[in-house]
Amino acid sequence: MFNKFYTVAKANKPILPATPRMEMAISTLSSGTINSLTRKTLPLLTTKNTKPLFSFSLCLTLKASKSTLRAVSMSYDKELAAAKNAASLAARLCQKVQKALLQSDVQSKSDKSPVTVADYGSQTVVSVVLQKELGSASFSLVAEEDSGDLRKEEGKVTLQRIMKLVNETLASDGTYGNSPLSEEDVLVAIDSGRSEGGPSGQHWVLDPIDGTKGFLRGDQYAIALGLLDEGKVVLGVLACPNLPLSSLASHNPQDDQDKVGCLFYAQVGSGTYMQSLDGSTPIKVHVTDLDNPEEASFFESFEAAHSLHDLSSLIAKKLGVKAPPVRIDSQAKYGALSRGDGAIYLRFPHKGYHEKIWDHAAGYLVVAEAGGVVSDAAGNPLDFSKGRYLDLHEGIIVTNQKLMPALLKAVKESLNEKASSL
Repeated sequence: MFNKFYTVAKANKPILPATPRMEMAISTLSSGTINSLTRKTLPLLTTKNTKPLFSFSLCLTLKASKSTLRAVSMSYDKELAAAKNAASLAARLCQKVQKALLQSDVQSKSDKSPVTVADYGSQTVVSVVLQKELGSASFSLVAEEDSGDLRKEEGKVTLQRIMKLVNETLASDGTYGNSPLSEEDVLVAIDSGRSEGGPSGQHWVLDPIDGTKGFLRGDQYAIALGLLDEGKVVLGVLACPNLPLSSLASHNPQDDQDKVGCLFYAQVGSGTYMQSLDGSTPIKVHVTDLDNPEEASFFESFEAAHSLHDLSSLIAKKLGVKAPPVRIDSQAKYGALSRGDGAIYLRFPHKGYHEKIWDHAAGYLVVAEAGGVVSDAAGNPLDFSKGRYLDLHEGIIVTNQKLMPALLKAVKESLNEKASSL
């Protein structure tokens, strides 16, 4: 469709009224989902009889973004269904471990072995489910864990715990537990996450437990699963077991009716949806349409070690933000922002830290398909095609399209002030 579209436009001939599929693609482009495109060329031109025309520069931009357009024109329904199943089952495993952890004595909560078991177990479940649903011939997974430590003598007891937990979780679903996994099956499943990713082909991207410190505290964490196709994020799923279904502002932990456990999912060109982890009817979500920075609330990492809180405070001050920051762990922040719980997310890691793609891929698409914009501190789009790491300028900023110009200005000024004070 787009090759034909380009040829007609290059000849400077009017294009007939857009088809629904074309309208969806253009809506996706202008909404910020594909925010690497030059926005100056995005507006739809119309004649008096409302027939759409496109500028030559837009067509050149579209042709240059062949992989993006391929993603828009493709359907990933089968992959999305598998990803939702995988993330939901992994969340079930993690909930079981966290519940046991929180019921244990205080001294044992400093022991990180429970989160280790959950981390490996979650990665195993996701790997197994995706390969059972989609086949393993060309399966590629970029993930955080490998089996090195589990293959050592001192790792055998932990491996046995993981195998038992994974088999119980798969059996609980009734679909995947017919043939229990052996220890070697678990190790192989974990090591399927050794892919380097890159600009070619399809690669799943997984953080089996994003927010391990939140997990240990009994707070927020997420199972974050995305899919890259030719270097572009085309699918994102966030399972957030402790995130309330209502907004964070209105959540009452004492109210048994105020349930927790959210599943956010997005497919390129199709919007973002939220449902409960136990399978309620999905609802379409959208970022806030707030345009006054003074009324904005912003998210940042709970742990000061993960982000420069003083820099975030300076940016908020320049914007005139009055509300205190909302500090929560993990990509649950992306999910909360996608439904309008907050307006801004700021992440400025300490010097020398390199962001991994699994820390942002799923959340990026969940926010972008909900109408938000995700960029580095200079306004550049995030590039997930470079392997396991993101090549960023300073940090990551997330907001809606109305607030982004003011936010970028405040970020630039704050970074300059910080640099001049050193």
